[in-house]
Amino acid sequence: MRNIIVFIGCLVLLPFELFSQQWINDVGARSFPSEAAVFKVNDYDHVFEGKLIASTQGIQAAIDDCAAKGGGTVVFEPGSYHTGALFLKDNVHLEIGEGVELWALHGLDYYPEIVTRVAGIQMKWPSGIINILDAHNVAVTGKGMIHAQGKYHWERYWNLRDKYTSMGLRWAADYDCKRVRTIQVSNSEDVTLRGFKVEQSGFWTVHVLYSKYVTVNGLTIRNNIDGFGPSTDGVNIDSSTYVHVLNCDVDCNDDNYTLKAGRDADGLRINKPCEYVYIHDCIARRGGGPLVIGSETSGWIRHVKVENMKAIGSHHVIHLKSAFTRGGGIEDVTLENVQADGVTEFCVVTLNWNPSYSYAQLPEGVTEMPEHWKVMLEEVPKEKGLAIIRNITVRNCHAVNTGRAFNVSGTEESYISDFTFENIFVAASKAGSISYARNWNINGLTVKTPAGEEVVVSDSQKVKMNNVHFE
Repeated sequence: MRNIIVFIGCLVLLPFELFSQQWINDVGARSFPSEAAVFKVNDYDHVFEGKLIASTQGIQAAIDDCAAKGGGTVVFEPGSYHTGALFLKDNVHLEIGEGVELWALHGLDYYPEIVTRVAGIQMKWPSGIINILDAHNVAVTGKGMIHAQGKYHWERYWNLRDKYTSMGLRWAADYDCKRVRTIQVSNSEDVTLRGFKVEQSGFWTVHVLYSKYVTVNGLTIRNNIDGFGPSTDGVNIDSSTYVHVLNCDVDCNDDNYTLKAGRDADGLRINKPCEYVYIHDCIARRGGGPLVIGSETSGWIRHVKVENMKAIGSHHVIHLKSAFTRGGGIEDVTLENVQADGVTEFCVVTLNWNPSYSYAQLPEGVTEMPEHWKVMLEEVPKEKGLAIIRNITVRNCHAVNTGRAFNVSGTEESYISDFTFENIFVAASKAGSISYARNWNINGLTVKTPAGEEVVVSDSQKVKMNNVHFE
């Protein structure tokens, strides 16, 4: 139905979509550190530019001094600095200026463990390289670079995963191999990340957790430097609200831009949604794609708008995923104006994603285990574990050199419902399929394949197609 503005006397009735997305005006950091004081790390002891010696102590001293004196900007002279975990505080602006490189130190001893959430589970995990924890009015900006030296973690992970897979413990590998995130924002407000470059993250690059009013603007992330790192997601928004992501360019080896809200029993216990997220004018290169939601859906992901995106060699344009033990769901999501070239699949929706990873099962004979295994093994009742995916709009998308157009599968107990597709063109090798869908409105779809295949629709109800062409 067209958006119509109706005048009734002095009352103006605006279209529902305008009302439903008014929250976009409220996303992002509401403040920025404004104190004029400048604190140069090179003026502090234990700072060693250009040497393979830890400068962590001196950099942290500058940050602490800045915070103690009411805030300001912490700066570096151009050069290279080696550091472990740094902890920013209220009203501190860390400027990684042009010509400045921060190199992460090898070894977990440089990154004290904190209680955090990792891939949907609360547990102890190494702190990040840059940490913004329980803080307000904080910024990290500049034209410099953070090199996370992630290969150290990649190699550890692949070795452990090979061992665990042979033992029937594939599901535990990601949690037992502790890897360092590049930037961790947790339980914080009014945070700005802007302009700098990150290379070779050891694990997730930017993790925004339990936070609100966060801006991620103009980051360049290149994680496939000298290899392909596992779980090197670009921007992860996790049970956070009023988040604004724009002008970023992400090349990674997992999800480029992704939203999460907890896993299984632990995620259902915390029950904290991820909502009011606006992502636009970004590029997704290698990795999951411009919009990936899940598989951690326990606390619900809702009120999301993504627009004006490019997908270049990504796995998907849109990927919505959950598992039979996750619960929660995904709703009220809009994806608009995407130009895609060389993606593997245009639209993927599944409630049974990656079973070998998603379902924790203890091999016979194992009796002793870490605490986080016990959390992951906690049984989720069937009625609480089945996720719901509904109210999704995809419009004005153009994809070429695509592997498959559609790969959508719900279940008889949970249909993939209330989807709208408008003005979509996909040139693909295969048309693909849709199953267990309900209340779909497809208006303006062209799928072009070498054999002129049609999208196969099965076990579905009320899938309406208008102006649809299979060529």
